[in-house]
Amino acid sequence: MNEEVKNKFELGQVLLINKPLEWTSADVVRKIRNIIRIKKVGHAGTLDPLATGLLIVCTGKFTKKIQEFMDQEKEYSGTFTLGAVTPSYDLETEPANYQELTDIDEAKIRAATMQFIGEILQVPPIHSAIKKQGKRAYEFARKGQSIELEPRKITIREFEIRHIELPVVHFRVVCSTGTYIRSLANDFGQSLGCGAYLSSLCRMRIGSFTLDQSMSLAEAESFIRAELAK
Repeated sequence: MNEEVKNKFELGQVLLINKPLEWTSADVVRKIRNIIRIKKVGHAGTLDPLATGLLIVCTGKFTKKIQEFMDQEKEYSGTFTLGAVTPSYDLETEPANYQELTDIDEAKIRAATMQFIGEILQVPPIHSAIKKQGKRAYEFARKGQSIELEPRKITIREFEIRHIELPVVHFRVVCSTGTYIRSLANDFGQSLGCGAYLSSLCRMRIGSFTLDQSMSLAEAESFIRAELAK
């Protein structure tokens, strides 16, 4: 291994990764850390296992930039499925409480987006890593225990309905850090009176970094190994 190249990763690199479906963000970091063989590797903003898209991975001294990247605006695309809810607000848990969509039409769906645009208060999902009483919220959720999470102030700058194929609604959202798209799905379903859950999600952008600049995990591994072999 070329120590000079390894030192380049220790001095700091930003790797843009297209996170695969069913991988955790921590899985991606662990994979890259094992290839580079340095301790300081981290990511700037968790993507849930069922989400794909842009994950910023920082190495070495650039891990100090993680918070800076996390604070930047995010853009997502994905789908809500109307007519049911799930405890996790996505497909990590089973849909239930099915509702008919006889009164739901395109005009109502598009109109419902307006109440979520701008600065709003959002309650995070109980199936999240937010700490409550010294534990992660999902630890309570997995034991069937009910807890109350405080609403957080977030900003949704754009909320676009791209395509409707009931019960599936395709959307695009531009939002501030701290926004839970799963919560947005659940709240959107409540506003329509029929329930909804997040059925797919892809992060398209973080600040000025875009998904089309990213590498697959296989491409990232090839790139890193090629650099280390120099």
